[in-house]
Amino acid sequence: MVRELLKKLSNAHGLSGSEGSVMTIVKRELKGHVDEMYEDPLGNLVTVKKGGDFKVMLAAHADEIGLMVKSIDEKGFLRFVTLGGWYAPTLYNQRVILHGTKGPVPGVLGGKPPHKMDEEERKKGVKVDDLFIDIGARDRDEAEAAGIEVGTPATLDRQVAELANGRLTGKAFDNRAGVAVLIRTMQQVRSPFTVYGVFTVQEEVGLKGARTSAYSIDPDCAVATDVTFPGDHPGIDQIDVPVEMGKGPIITIADASGRGLIASRAMVSWLKDTARKHDIPVQLEVGSGGTTDATAIHLERGGIPSTTLSVPTRYIHSPVEVLDPSDVANAAELLVQALKTRPKL
Repeated sequence: MVRELLKKLSNAHGLSGSEGSVMTIVKRELKGHVDEMYEDPLGNLVTVKKGGDFKVMLAAHADEIGLMVKSIDEKGFLRFVTLGGWYAPTLYNQRVILHGTKGPVPGVLGGKPPHKMDEEERKKGVKVDDLFIDIGARDRDEAEAAGIEVGTPATLDRQVAELANGRLTGKAFDNRAGVAVLIRTMQQVRSPFTVYGVFTVQEEVGLKGARTSAYSIDPDCAVATDVTFPGDHPGIDQIDVPVEMGKGPIITIADASGRGLIASRAMVSWLKDTARKHDIPVQLEVGSGGTTDATAIHLERGGIPSTTLSVPTRYIHSPVEVLDPSDVANAAELLVQALKTRPKL
């Protein structure tokens, strides 16, 4: 079931600020499993399992990185801005889907052919400003007639594929993996506390949904479910990143070298103790890279004890992210078991 859920979520399209198709899947999966479900003014989907006065917030961002049209030239080519952290060479010659006013429109990301680049251009590499989207239109009027306008969002045109050993590759596992963890948790959890499962918006452009929802909910503690990159493949030093895919979810102690989250020790101990008690494999991370919704959450109100539970995922922010579904299943099981006990805050 986890595999099929991951496929549905990854294949869905939900650029920051346009997460609706992902939220539709979440609503369908959680219908009948939660006591309350609503969208807040920013677009966060809040699901609730009611219990006692102690409130736990679980957060998973539903958005993916993508593009947005900023102009259409006279020949019908589209210029765009990136939303979220793209490495420009990753985009070159990819297929995209534009989500226009008349429905989806396929396109390709074009640029100057390498055959026509001089030596200096080759050394500099491809930049976002060098790229454009080609939908096959002959002029601006044809592009507009197809439903394309300034502000049209675009996401990568990729479907999940299966690799050896049950592993999956696809787009947007950052953070559909975390969404899958939260869906499975809310489906299964039986807790004496009130549990808020929040599917947040606009994480990739500034942790925005987590900030507003945490302020409104004012939880006693929080866990963000997200992804992080492992150090188990060429090009990365496992001494610096000593976590691996397929060896369990990852509990964050600190990320972004402490500039993001320094996790609550009580929350870390709560998850570690639960994993030990129930023989669930986990890994620990002190990271120097990016951060998660937990950074925004833990600074709201008077401070909210928080940590992150991540799924190790290779090649994040690319069209070919890779994960092991067992890490997703183990992350959900860890949260389900942890929520039977109260963290010692």
